[in-house]
Amino acid sequence: QVQLVESGGGLVQPGGSLRLSCAASGTIFRIVAMNWYRQAPGKQRELVAASTPGGTPNYADSVKGRFTISSNNAKNTMYLQMNSLKPEDTAVYYCNIRILTTHYWGQGTQVTVSS
Repeated sequence: QVQLVESGGGLVQPGGSLRLSCAASGTIFRIVAMNWYRQAPGKQRELVAASTPGGTPNYADSVKGRFTISSNNAKNTMYLQMNSLKPEDTAVYYCNIRILTTHYWGQGTQVTVSS
C-alpha cells in the first residue's frame, strides 16, 4: 500500500506564494506519473501539473509560468511551487501518483487566495 500525505496549504494574499508538499510512504516502485490536481467549490477536479520520471512536466494553461512541479526521490516527496497566486487558484489541492495502473491520492490541502 502507498500513502500520500500533503502539507503546505493555507491562506495567502493575491500575488503571494505557497509550496505544497506530498510525502509518500509504503511500497513505492515503478512510478509512472506524478500529478497535482485541484478542485474548487462547485467545479470538477482538474489536472494542474503532470510529471513523468525523466520527462518534461506539463501544466494547465491557467497556471503555466506560475506553478512548478518537482520531486525529491531521496525523500519520496513531490512538490508544487505556486507563485503569483490569484483568487481563482483557490481550491483543494490533491497530489496523485500512478504506480503501474493504480492511482493513489493524498487527502487534499486547502489553498485560499484572498486579501
